Amino acid sequence: MGTKEKILALFEENKGIYFSGEDIAEKLSVSRTAVWKAVKSLQSEGYSIDAVRNKGYSLSANTDILSAQGIKKYLTPVCSEIELTVVSTVDSTNVAVREKAASGAAEGYTLLANNQTKGKGRIGRSFFSPADTGIYMSLLLRPHNYSAQQASKLTTMAAVAACEAIEAVSDKKALIKWVNDIFIDGKKVSGILTEASFNLENGFVDYVVLGIGINVYLPKGGFPSELNNIAGAVFNKSVSDGKNHLAAEFLNRFMGYYHSRESSNCAEKYRNRSLVIGKEIQIISKANPTTAVAVDIDDDCRLIVKYEDGKIERLSSGEISVRLT
Repeated sequence: MGTKEKILALFEENKGIYFSGEDIAEKLSVSRTAVWKAVKSLQSEGYSIDAVRNKGYSLSANTDILSAQGIKKYLTPVCSEIELTVVSTVDSTNVAVREKAASGAAEGYTLLANNQTKGKGRIGRSFFSPADTGIYMSLLLRPHNYSAQQASKLTTMAAVAACEAIEAVSDKKALIKWVNDIFIDGKKVSGILTEASFNLENGFVDYVVLGIGINVYLPKGGFPSELNNIAGAVFNKSVSDGKNHLAAEFLNRFMGYYHSRESSNCAEKYRNRSLVIGKEIQIISKANPTTAVAVDIDDDCRLIVKYEDGKIERLSSGEISVRLT
C-alpha cells in the first residue's frame, strides 16, 4: 500500500477529524512533502479534503467516493478472503474478473468500478453504468464441487443480500423481480449477472463470476429515454459514504450466505421478497409472449406458473414482464 492509499485509509477511518501534516508523516513514517503530494493527488481525484493552517488536513464527512479503503472499514470477518480492487473505469467488471479467473486468481478477488463503458446485462443486453452514480462490482468465486443447479442459487443469495444491504443503509423496502432484478417503489435499482465456467471432465463449476450493478443515485441528466420509466435509484440525494457502505453491506451479507450454504433459508427469504407471486405475468420468448400467473417460487428458486389452460410449469430460467401498478 502506497503513501496515498495509507493516507486515504486514515482519512476514511476518521472523517471530519483534522490531522497535521507532521502527525500524518510520523504515523506513516514518511516525509511531510510526501504527505502534501498525496493529499494533492487525492484532491485532484475529487476527494473533499480541507487544509487549514494550524489544524491540518481533514476529509469531509460528506464525501461519497468509491474506494477500497472506504469499503474495508465496514467489512466484517466473513469477508476476510475478499481482495478489493477499485478502478475509475472499465469495459465490464464481469469480463475483467473472468480474465483474472482464467489466469488463476484466487476466490475472493473483487473488482469495483466507478464507471463501465460496456456493462453486461442478462441475455446479451447492456447495463447502463454511468460514472459517479452507481456501484458496479464483480466477485470471483471458486465453490468446491458445485453443480450447475447449486451455482444458480448464488444468484438467489446475491438478490437477498442486495435487498438486505439496501435496507441496511436506507429507509427503502427492496423487492425481487424473478430472476435477478431488485426493485424499489416499482423501479429497478439493481441487476445481477452470474456467469460460470464448468470443468468438462467432472461437470462441476470451475469458477463463478458474480456481477451486480446498483443505481445508488440518479444519473446527471436522468436515465436514457428507454429506461426512464423503468429505472430508479437507492438514494434521492447524496449520502455520506453511501456507495462504500452499500458495497460493504452487500459483501458482508452475500459472503455470510455463501459460507454458511444457507440455500433453503435464502430461498424462503427470496420468496418472501418476490414482487411477482400472485400477479399476471408475460413470459418472454422468441415466439409470442405467453400469459400466465406466477403462483409461487420453489426451494430451487424456480418460478411456478399457471397458464390460461390450467397447465402448471416450473421455470428455472427465462425472462418475464409484470405490471407493477
